[in-house]
Amino acid sequence: MSTTSSDSARDRRNRGVAVLCVGVFAGMVGLSYAAVPLYQLFCQVTGYGGTTQRVEQYSDTILDREITVRFDANTNAALPWEFKPKQRQVTMKIGETVEIAYVARNLSSRPTTGTATFNVAPGLAGAYFNKVECFCFTEQELQPGQSYEMPVQFFVDPEIVNVPELKDLKAITLSYTFYPLPQGSVEAPRPEEAKNQKIEG
Repeated sequence: MSTTSSDSARDRRNRGVAVLCVGVFAGMVGLSYAAVPLYQLFCQVTGYGGTTQRVEQYSDTILDREITVRFDANTNAALPWEFKPKQRQVTMKIGETVEIAYVARNLSSRPTTGTATFNVAPGLAGAYFNKVECFCFTEQELQPGQSYEMPVQFFVDPEIVNVPELKDLKAITLSYTFYPLPQGSVEAPRPEEAKNQKIEG
């Protein structure tokens, strides 16, 4: 084999390796961008990490067994809202559809928009916590000083009693955290506003 043929073969191999490296790099970049939505989809389907399920219809089975659902509310410091549940907990039958409400109030002097993230604890129960209606499905805009009642309809899937780790579960905590929308800026509440303006109800 001549030196020229050997160099040509080596160049082809090098080009092949370079193309392969570029392809692997591009694939890794693509996977990194897809990781977040794929993880969110995985959580929604499996309930992993306390992600609740969204359903279109009510449960058709109600068990003669009760469970307590506690409600938690949090607000990111960048969003000038007061946010809390109207009631701290409810005791319901497994499979029974219940409606409760959270209340938010805009403490600033300008319209602000927030979006809520949510989860349940223990995390494994997320796959069996079904929401029919929830304010967390859409963005919420509040005018200056506006107070708004936001309902949540949900039920606990009766299948939860067939899960060995959850069969003796007595309580679930539903937690929400409101954040400002990334593209909008919000005005922090003045101390006197935060002190004098309270949620009604």
